[in-house]
Amino acid sequence: MESRAKYRTKHRDDLLSFLRTIPGQHVTASDVQAYFKNNGKNIGTATIYRQLDRMVDEGLVTKFTIDSTSPACYQYLEPETHCQDDICYHCKCEECGRVIHLHCHEIPEFHKHILEHHGFEVNSMRTVYYGICSDCAKKRG
Repeated sequence: MESRAKYRTKHRDDLLSFLRTIPGQHVTASDVQAYFKNNGKNIGTATIYRQLDRMVDEGLVTKFTIDSTSPACYQYLEPETHCQDDICYHCKCEECGRVIHLHCHEIPEFHKHILEHHGFEVNSMRTVYYGICSDCAKKRG
């Protein structure tokens, strides 16, 4: 982790505490701001975005951007169930929103191909594969 990852503020601690209470759920910055407002704490939008972006950089939170017209969603990454090494990828179901933490040793070969043949290094911690989970596929028939 970079040295800035260790920089802590009261707002950061409050935000991280809140995110830990909603594991597996996605929230927008507006959702976070509404939560704090409803609980008597005034945290500015810029502060919330800044802290969330730092947490994304640190690997504590993942960020999902569905399209250019929807607000970004954030999800706390639980240490017990999330990536403890660099072999973890994220699959997001486009129907139910479920996020699957995929530990697969074959995907790095694909990323290696992208680097060697296309000159692009993939950031695995920020990569999200979108599709349909098996449960939603079964419901579709």
